[in-house]
Amino acid sequence: ERECSVQRRHQKMIEEAPSVAVTPELRRKMGETAVRAARAAGYVNAGTCEFLLDQSGDFYFLEMNTRLQVEHPVTELVTGIDLVQWQLRIAAGELLPFRQEDIAPQGWAIECRITSEDASNNFLPSTGRIEYLHLPSGPGVRWDGGVESGSEIGLYYDPMLAKLIVWGADREQAVTRMRRALVDLIIQGVETSRDFHIRVMDDDEFQRGAIDIQWLERRLASILERPPSNESVRVAAIAGALLAERDRGAR
Repeated sequence: ERECSVQRRHQKMIEEAPSVAVTPELRRKMGETAVRAARAAGYVNAGTCEFLLDQSGDFYFLEMNTRLQVEHPVTELVTGIDLVQWQLRIAAGELLPFRQEDIAPQGWAIECRITSEDASNNFLPSTGRIEYLHLPSGPGVRWDGGVESGSEIGLYYDPMLAKLIVWGADREQAVTRMRRALVDLIIQGVETSRDFHIRVMDDDEFQRGAIDIQWLERRLASILERPPSNESVRVAAIAGALLAERDRGAR
């Protein structure tokens, strides 16, 4: 299962696997329900059933996405299964070599959607040219991106530039790794959601997993007014400017 409650205006901002709200019993019931729905429709492909969970632990079917979702990498990181590869192999006539009971998720994965939006200005879309891009690295860090230095960011497409995904042995380590990866990420030329995500990683409620579908709407103002908890963001920006200047000199 994936937890996608951190949303703004019904758009997902952060996703993780597993969910802080799901118990082993709930996982079993929800999984069985999803499988029954797919079988009843004769569905054969990758797909996702979405449910809403209430405070009493009851869940309600919302919709089924009959495709890969943006957040599929968190599933891949905790299961070790390449969903895109297996879609292609099944389409080519192969059979899955594993059963459900063979899949034992390990650790915790978090994904942040890096968008060309100015969070401090009501998430106004930002356009322009990416002058410099420095990607994060290190243990458990994955970057699924569609931009590079020199990319033009226009108005005519979705503002998502890339997905930054991390894996950790547990949720605390995953949050720590995500924060470090976000600080390492440098994108110059357009405004992005990077600093917003750093602030979310610093939020004590998010760190405790005290989130729900309306959490970000309630918490957004306080998240945006609080600066990141240390100087690392400013230092990273200075480093990025120096690296960009060095590269211009080399050219």
